[in-house]
Amino acid sequence: MEDWGIKEISNLLRENKISSLEITTHYLQQIKQKNPEINAFITVDETRTLAQAKLADERIQKGEGDIFTGIPIAQTDIFCAEDWLTSCGSKMLHNFVAPYDATVVKQFNDVGAVNLGKTNMDEFAMGSSNETSYFGAVKNPWDLTRVPGGSSGGSAAAIAARMCPGATATDTGGSIRQPASLCGLTGLKPTYGLVSRYGMIAFASSLDQAGPMAKSSEDCAMMMNVMAGYDVKDSTSIDHKKEDYTKNIDQPIDGLKIGLPKEFFAEGLDHNVAKVIESAIDQYKKLGATIVDVSLPNTNLSIPVYYVLAPAEASSNLSRYDGVRFGYRTNQYDDLMDMYCKTRQEGFGDEVKRRILIGTYVLSAGYYDAYYLKAQQIRHLISEDFKKAFQVCDVIMGPTAPSTAFKANEKIDDPVTMYLQDIFTISTNLAGLPGMSIPAGSVNELPVGLQIIGNYFSEGLMLNVAHQFQKMTDWHKAVPQGLLS
Repeated sequence: MEDWGIKEISNLLRENKISSLEITTHYLQQIKQKNPEINAFITVDETRTLAQAKLADERIQKGEGDIFTGIPIAQTDIFCAEDWLTSCGSKMLHNFVAPYDATVVKQFNDVGAVNLGKTNMDEFAMGSSNETSYFGAVKNPWDLTRVPGGSSGGSAAAIAARMCPGATATDTGGSIRQPASLCGLTGLKPTYGLVSRYGMIAFASSLDQAGPMAKSSEDCAMMMNVMAGYDVKDSTSIDHKKEDYTKNIDQPIDGLKIGLPKEFFAEGLDHNVAKVIESAIDQYKKLGATIVDVSLPNTNLSIPVYYVLAPAEASSNLSRYDGVRFGYRTNQYDDLMDMYCKTRQEGFGDEVKRRILIGTYVLSAGYYDAYYLKAQQIRHLISEDFKKAFQVCDVIMGPTAPSTAFKANEKIDDPVTMYLQDIFTISTNLAGLPGMSIPAGSVNELPVGLQIIGNYFSEGLMLNVAHQFQKMTDWHKAVPQGLLS
């Protein structure tokens, strides 16, 4: 039962072969059984979740249900959910109960989806391994000694461990795609502005984007049909025409032009991972696709640019956490300034404090032009690289991550090495482009993800391209050994 995808569950619910209460109860049991070891969920509220499932069943019986009504999913803990603990993986918000729903949460509530709980994440989405969470590290279900990726590692691990069929996630520099790759899932980062950011706790406002994670591209397409849409409450939301992302998912891809950037296959990529990606590309050739060589010459600058711009925005966004209005406050202090300092010192973890310091430095007088302004200029060049590439190809492909899942604690004390895990994903965030990762193979029984990058608002095409691959392969159906009961 836990190996069913969102599409299968939806069909069974519509055919009255299973109830939402039954499937939800099953997943709650899976969470109770598996989460103590994997630590994918921060908050679970069985009473509330089962109440949602009962209401969903009533809607279905009345014929009022949506295609997503009754389907249980998990929400990453970066989204505010009314009367739910919303911690963002931080001590700073360890006691914050949100007074309202983020737009993404409301969209799923409106169609009658069931919230299984809030998933673990790197603190304030800052990390590539899900080891910076105040609530403890998340373990990769494929190998419990390894990381699931981050920052949305809780959502990825929950799906891989079959504790939920799908989950929301966010991607600032690869935080959907990289954990999807390391956990053997499908994860989509939409075009910037396509999914509302209202109620999503901000890290870097010009880079953050919400998206779906699930086992297959079909399931992600169904989630996108719920999540995508203009939101007047979000000033960065784009008024793009509503699409049905499942409509053309079965179209053949004969004649598709796939761009292969030489920069994605250079030094730093594990040679076994490269072989898996090359094999996946060969599969696309059999499907009728044509390979085109392209170049993204500023790829090597994406990490230094990102780690100027993202911390700069973070230092501003996180200034609101001062112990005055909500969240954690230090117990002992002498005056207001002392309260500010001690609250932030005690409430933030090391990685968050590191990025706040970097961001404050690059925005300070005398350094703004040298660092922040220069980074914005290079960001424009990175966008231009993609613009030129898409003149000769329909999608760009390459590895999602330079390696398979690495050992826990292996890189946590070496920030630069950790940052390099996002070398292939960060540039799409800087350009605002959509990108996704799909399971493409394995190395030593650890999943490898193929990254698909599209032009603006080409999510439908990307999901179609991914689906055609998944129709021909079974990598997205692979299950970590010993997890299915």
